[in-house]
Amino acid sequence: MSNTMRWRYGDANPVMLPVADSTAVEIGDLMYQASGAARPAEMLADAGTEAANQEAFHDAFVGVAMQCSPEGVGHPIRIATSGVFEFDCLSMTADVGDLIGVDEDSGGAELLNQVVAKVATANLAIGRCAKRLNPAGTKVLVEVVSTVMRGGPQAMA
Repeated sequence: MSNTMRWRYGDANPVMLPVADSTAVEIGDLMYQASGAARPAEMLADAGTEAANQEAFHDAFVGVAMQCSPEGVGHPIRIATSGVFEFDCLSMTADVGDLIGVDEDSGGAELLNQVVAKVATANLAIGRCAKRLNPAGTKVLVEVVSTVMRGGPQAMA
């Protein structure tokens, strides 16, 4: 997926985190922290089920990449820890306040860097729907809140 500035409004409250030389990050990627470095969602080890993957990501969720980092560079990047972002989703409806988490690929092998889905419980969420989506649509506004930096509106697992 190409670099896409997904931020729409609200305080971003950015942090700077290093990225490993072997990691490529694009603007708009959902990021988690592991061993002190930022990583895009797809790098999270498969926990076996979509819910387990979403929960593991929720627990280490830092925010949304506001800068890119090409593979082989490894410099610190700015990551928004809050704000409202527009993400792609499979066709769905959503009401303001619905819980939103990172989506998994159709093969069930890895999380997607820039795609979200409604989730059933707070421990799977990275934020909440910020604008009603009805009729069904494929883009949703999400108020993200970093679990790592801000505690988020969601309960820790």
